[in-house]
Amino acid sequence: RITAGPIKERIMKVHVDLCLIPMGGDVSVSAEIAACQQIFQKAGLSHQLHAFGTNIEGEWDEVMAAVKECHQQVHLLGRARVSSTLKVGTRIDREQSLSDKVASVTARL
Repeated sequence: RITAGPIKERIMKVHVDLCLIPMGGDVSVSAEIAACQQIFQKAGLSHQLHAFGTNIEGEWDEVMAAVKECHQQVHLLGRARVSSTLKVGTRIDREQSLSDKVASVTARL
């Protein structure tokens, strides 16, 4: 059920799973990924690094701006190409954090 007010007038919360792949240069990408983690931290976004990417949650425009800044920073670090995949999820019926989603599954184990 949608709560009061047009969707366009409300803040859109988003959950993102970002997999960023720097290309051209060293095989190791840890320096670039660490730079992105610092961007998410500086932006005040809730984020969790995992083995194949980063889960990020926050307001749509702030999350997308941080992803853009991450790409820009990786290029500044010398990578000629950056490829990313994004899985994006939104919901408007209620608030739910990434940790809430994990806890819901864990409770059933």
